Amino acid sequence: MSAQQSTNERHITYDPIYNTVDRDNFDSLIEVDRYADRTDAFNEIIAATVDHFWDPTDVRYIDFDSNPMNLDEELIMPRDFCIELNTAVADKLDDREQIRLANQTTRFMLSTILHGEQGALSLSASLTQILRDPGAMEYAANQTRDEARHVTGFSNYIGTRWGTPLKAGPTIQNLMNEIVKTGAVYKKLVGMQMLIEGLAMGAFATVQRETQDPMLRRLIHFTMSDEAFHHKFGKIWADRTIPKLTEEEHEHVELWTADAFQVLLFNLVNAEQKQDIYGEFGLEWTWVRDAIMENFSNEDHREQMTQNTNIFRVLIKTLLKAGIITDRTRHVYQAWVDMDELNREDDEVAGADVAAAAMEELKGINAGRQKMGARFRTH
Repeated sequence: MSAQQSTNERHITYDPIYNTVDRDNFDSLIEVDRYADRTDAFNEIIAATVDHFWDPTDVRYIDFDSNPMNLDEELIMPRDFCIELNTAVADKLDDREQIRLANQTTRFMLSTILHGEQGALSLSASLTQILRDPGAMEYAANQTRDEARHVTGFSNYIGTRWGTPLKAGPTIQNLMNEIVKTGAVYKKLVGMQMLIEGLAMGAFATVQRETQDPMLRRLIHFTMSDEAFHHKFGKIWADRTIPKLTEEEHEHVELWTADAFQVLLFNLVNAEQKQDIYGEFGLEWTWVRDAIMENFSNEDHREQMTQNTNIFRVLIKTLLKAGIITDRTRHVYQAWVDMDELNREDDEVAGADVAAAAMEELKGINAGRQKMGARFRTH
């Protein structure tokens, strides 16, 4: 990379395993010497792929025809999970409308997750086009496969419960557009593997614990077994890159990350993002926004962030443990969580225990599949 390139345009990677080529320069990928220039940094998480394989179209993993629900009478998430029903909004709706609004906000959340999985799929695929190291490329290809099954899984679930997903909110759509289309590797890895994957792990841990739908719990259960490895890919980049950054580079990465965090914090699930839902109930989104603000202060949000699986607490911990946060931006996060407390915690990501349990279950299912396949081959 040219020394004349600005910090903003640079990939900001130091370890050669993250070296890239131009997306359209295929000739560089068939250079004879390249094939042997392979890192072993990702061998462990590549080898583990077989342990957390699952198929969302196979009823041995998830049966989307099981456990039918009447969404006019049954809640997928507990009532308190719908922030709007803890405000004056509830006074304007009868019991059935309250149930429908709660399930529609769950539909919005799961649609956002689905769009995030599509973003992760597109980003992983884009990495396979530019990573020069065969080991890094193989990992990106593996993650692409994982994300593709997540898209299928959440599409199937939403299709079963509602028919179609809701459209993406502009906040997540704009961020994913930036990180998928950028040529800067650091934005791809920080943006997707840390910011969006960090949010996802927090969301998955919360939903898996709180949902009243066994089908959704099972889908999340298996999805988390994949996501735990995706998080590790970003952490390897951070461990090999952050300590080597120049002051200017670290500042650039840190400020971009803090800006993205604040955009997500204040806009990801606010009333404006969900305004299409409120129209179904004759509610003006600005009035809903004001009702929420009247009932929930910044202090309430800080209280929520004391929970280990709060999505933004998980995200802040991910960034802190990666070494991205310094005194430059510590105040941005300190306003919401106790940074000293986070720093004392271990590096384990939220939901790691669930992911480990899912892998054990998957090993059993997959072993049964292999035995059945061997039986068919001998007859």
